[in-house]
Amino acid sequence: MQLLRIDWNVIFTIVNLIVLYLGLRKFLIGPVTKVMDQRKQLIEGQMADARHVNEQANELKAQYEDALKQAHEESAQIVEKARKSAQAEYESRMDAADAEAQKIIANAHKSIDLEREKTVQELQSQIAGLAMAATAKVLGDTDQAAQNKLMYEQFLAKTGGLNDTNSK
Repeated sequence: MQLLRIDWNVIFTIVNLIVLYLGLRKFLIGPVTKVMDQRKQLIEGQMADARHVNEQANELKAQYEDALKQAHEESAQIVEKARKSAQAEYESRMDAADAEAQKIIANAHKSIDLEREKTVQELQSQIAGLAMAATAKVLGDTDQAAQNKLMYEQFLAKTGGLNDTNSK
């Protein structure tokens, strides 16, 4: 009894399988593995590049946010500076306007005082003339009245008139 019997077909089949395996390994599995390794390296390289680009993007984002923050701070400073400048300009113009108004009021007061003084002098002169004319009519001497008028005007010029005596 032969339990184990080896046939030449089995040996050829085993040899064929070994040759097929070696051929597939050399011509199919080797190149496919090589291509898969290349793809794996390419994918890993792309992932590394993507991480690098992502890091750069995050850095640029941080720089952009810093620049934006600085721009906001600068704009706030510019607005505050402009507000202070406008306030200072407003106060300066108001002070100038107040000074000009005070000057105009002072000039108006001086002008009123001068006009009043002039009017008082004119009235004094007219009163003196009327008094002299009345005296001349009463006395009937016109030549004496002209001399009296002249003396009265000289007296007013020396003493400063009734205005000075009334103001004291």
